[in-house]
Amino acid sequence: MGNPKAFLTIHRQEAGYRPVHERIGDFGEVEQTLNSNDRRTQASRCMDCGVPFCHWACPLGNKQPEWQDALYKGRWKEAYQLLEKTCDFPEFTGRICPALCEKSCVLKHSADEPVTIRENEAAIVEIAFREGYIKPLQPVRNGKRVAVVGSGPAGLSAANQLNRKGYEVTVFEKDELPGGLLRYGIPNFKLSKNIIDRRINLMKQEGVVFKTNTAVGNGVSAKEIVGNYDAVCLAVGCETPRDLPVEGRKLKGVYFAMELLAQQNRILSGIPVPPKNILDCKGKKVLIIGGGDTGSDCVGTANRHGAASVTQIEILPKPPVDCNPETPWPMYPFVLKTSSSHEEGCARRWNLSTNRFIGDKGVLKAVELEEVEWIPAADGGRPELKMTGRKETLDVDLVFLAMGFVHPEQEGLLKELELAVDSRKNIAVNADYRTASNKIFACGDAVSGASLVVRAIAAGRKTAEAIDGSLTAN
Repeated sequence: MGNPKAFLTIHRQEAGYRPVHERIGDFGEVEQTLNSNDRRTQASRCMDCGVPFCHWACPLGNKQPEWQDALYKGRWKEAYQLLEKTCDFPEFTGRICPALCEKSCVLKHSADEPVTIRENEAAIVEIAFREGYIKPLQPVRNGKRVAVVGSGPAGLSAANQLNRKGYEVTVFEKDELPGGLLRYGIPNFKLSKNIIDRRINLMKQEGVVFKTNTAVGNGVSAKEIVGNYDAVCLAVGCETPRDLPVEGRKLKGVYFAMELLAQQNRILSGIPVPPKNILDCKGKKVLIIGGGDTGSDCVGTANRHGAASVTQIEILPKPPVDCNPETPWPMYPFVLKTSSSHEEGCARRWNLSTNRFIGDKGVLKAVELEEVEWIPAADGGRPELKMTGRKETLDVDLVFLAMGFVHPEQEGLLKELELAVDSRKNIAVNADYRTASNKIFACGDAVSGASLVVRAIAAGRKTAEAIDGSLTAN
């Protein structure tokens, strides 16, 4: 450790965002970067604590203290080599991970100034690409073939690991381009799609085959996949959004959040979208139901369209700022999160339930909201929701439902592949990620339900290990 006292004298410095008036006019990434000297200075704040909770909290088991030290000393290549041992795609996690490591950093708990781990990670991988430290590998092939169904973060990490272990890997993707959630669910202003393309091209150079516009059962049969490959990895994600079955749900103007986000990403990628289907928020009064990251992404997208107004509502109470005694570490802190999209303009409200959508001639005109209260449970369990009767009507032109996702409903695919499905309709797997079939494995959101990109990448890596262990044992 080069500077054991840096954390005492150097404060946390974030790169911050581009100015609102500049970024609101485009879909370029909003986050800025520090110069290499400032980045090394920030890395020096890592205090090499005796028990690195950052490492413990990371689903990938990243060795943050080791690569922070290498970064501080200017050994960028070594820093990347340490990073890539545990993380397949630091260019993704360095941009969109909620940084569980930083929530567990000792400096977070002692001074509320955690090390800028996520930003440092992104800086390391970008320098590695720029300086040519990242070169295509040519693994020695072992003669066995694995099919990966789905090219989201779990599928990509499984494919990457299996390919480097010597398997011939083919990735089947139902959409136009690979990337899954990364490409179609996350706005460009958070993750530019050229970053995904760069990694996909690298994987192709290393031998991974991508077959897009190829859904199982429509483009390729399940029988063909099972018969032609030694193992199959299902990484089909969790794409079924939670609906809001209230009066007026079918009115024109009420959409799922992903309809807006996926369509916008397709347009920016040059993928044709029929003009009659295009969702345009320009000049519209937009309401977003759901207070999470997906809702925030809709806020940023609506603002870039030039919406007349944007309102985001949440049925839960407003979280406290900075610290919440009800979610102490090591729980994930449930505190108020103000995203770059919120900073661009958005009315945010809490404790509101949606009673009905109001329309005229089949077109949305307003929404009836009702204030709710949360009554603490006597046994300390989940609080009870109470409707207050205090209602209001809000004039709106567009509503986007961003209330999360339900467990995957892949009955047709699962039936074709003869997989076991539990009562919640998520794919049942054993401890080794194997399904009821010996040669079929599953990972990511398809198993866990909607979760974090970093957890999906970790699951893909572990599933690749399980597949390798199974095939080498036979």
